[in-house]
Amino acid sequence: MSARLLKSTAVVGSATLLSRILGFIRDVVIAQAFGAGLAADAFFVAFKIPNFLRRLFAEGAFSQAFVPVLSAYHMRGNLSEVQQLVNRVAGTLGLVLLLVTLTGVIGAPLLVMIFAPGFIEEQGKYELTVNLLRITFPYLLFISLTAFAAGILNTHKHFGVPAITPIFLNLALIAAALWLAPHLEIPVTALAWGVFFAGLAQLLFQLPFLAHLKLLPRPRPRWKDPGVQQIFKLMLPAIVGSSVAQINLIIDTLLASFLVTGSVSWLYYSDRLVEFPLGVFGIALATVILPSLSEKHAQASSESFSRTLDWALRWVFLIGTPAAVGLALLAGPILTTLFQYGEFSDHDVTMASRSLIAYSFGLLPFILIKILAPGFYARQDTRTPVRIAIIAMFANMVLNVILIFPLAHAGLALATSLSAWLNATLLFFTLKRQGIYRPQPGWLWLSLRILIAAELMAISILWLMPPLASWLNWEVMTRVAEITLLIGAAVILYFGTLLVIGVRPRMLALT
Repeated sequence: MSARLLKSTAVVGSATLLSRILGFIRDVVIAQAFGAGLAADAFFVAFKIPNFLRRLFAEGAFSQAFVPVLSAYHMRGNLSEVQQLVNRVAGTLGLVLLLVTLTGVIGAPLLVMIFAPGFIEEQGKYELTVNLLRITFPYLLFISLTAFAAGILNTHKHFGVPAITPIFLNLALIAAALWLAPHLEIPVTALAWGVFFAGLAQLLFQLPFLAHLKLLPRPRPRWKDPGVQQIFKLMLPAIVGSSVAQINLIIDTLLASFLVTGSVSWLYYSDRLVEFPLGVFGIALATVILPSLSEKHAQASSESFSRTLDWALRWVFLIGTPAAVGLALLAGPILTTLFQYGEFSDHDVTMASRSLIAYSFGLLPFILIKILAPGFYARQDTRTPVRIAIIAMFANMVLNVILIFPLAHAGLALATSLSAWLNATLLFFTLKRQGIYRPQPGWLWLSLRILIAAELMAISILWLMPPLASWLNWEVMTRVAEITLLIGAAVILYFGTLLVIGVRPRMLALT
């Protein structure tokens, strides 16, 4: 079982890794072309609004509600019932999304006022953001239907196609920045059109694979269908529960809009770097584990359910701990190597480093939430994580107010990380208190060994890493060579230390 789950995680993680690498290339291109000024701030807000809503309608609440219900239908073995559910969900979801999209395009001025009120006072910034949002907002419709298709494929253990689909967004934005932008009167508009066509391409790409499974949807809106009602009943509370991190990021953007120009962009670039390990490992593991947990719940196998959660949590600490330490210590060099070209200045590197260090502190709980929340969703319990998420969200708001004054944009990032720790801690102890999760033996020694290896890795990075001033003066190939050697040495030392002090594959096996 563990081998199959690891293989599936590796498939999703590898595809996500390719997508994230292209994502970095995309961000390098955007940073070089637009820097961290007015146009970049406007685009990032115009992209973040539909992207935030996508987490509600797409891989957030909808997927968490849809996959367990679809798994239950699938376990019955009746293909006609599965096809009927797919048709009716496609019709109902599509209709809701169409109405939301039309409302968003028409109400773009109001949305920008809500999500970035600080832009209103800046000449031209508000109007540009509104115009960009009207182009990017239909992305919500396309990408949410793409996530619906991905849910079907993942339930049938076809993880590779959904994982590789995001590549289209990165390719489209790279092409838009390099080739379309120079030909437009307002160059940044090219990025908005890149988002629009990327969403359409991602949806069309998955349809042939659904046809191969004989589950290509024929939309039939049926709001009163029991399966549809069950999904939307689960989905409504999960909107808050699964998207609290995105809500926190939107709050960060709202408050950052009142700070100096560039603050939104600094938060964006630092968040993108945290999203790399979160996506390559955390989301990949969460994507694989949800169908597995849903099956075990449908089979009433509580012991297997708990062991699967325990297995996933061990891997989270094994990979997430060094990733968080590495990001925090290498914040400046990584940002310099990736983004400090063209319009992205030395000052931008310094400011983005501060928020990246703050976000790095929250990487481990960000991943933990992705694993712990499915422990509830797989059992079709969306209310418990919602209550916890609301507590964490209000804590984030209070922390934002406290930390924004002394730390500016970095305070917003730190507040997000602290609230994530609260969210993950409450999820963990609730699962344990309810008897859903029962830790397996060996946690204490594994944790101590991971901490020892991570500490030695941190010491080696600090000893080997040249000062930031050197990175800022180096040519690109020197930067790439140095960061590759540093990260490579850190990885070898970390896993080598684990082997020397006794961590063996059997300690991470799903028994």
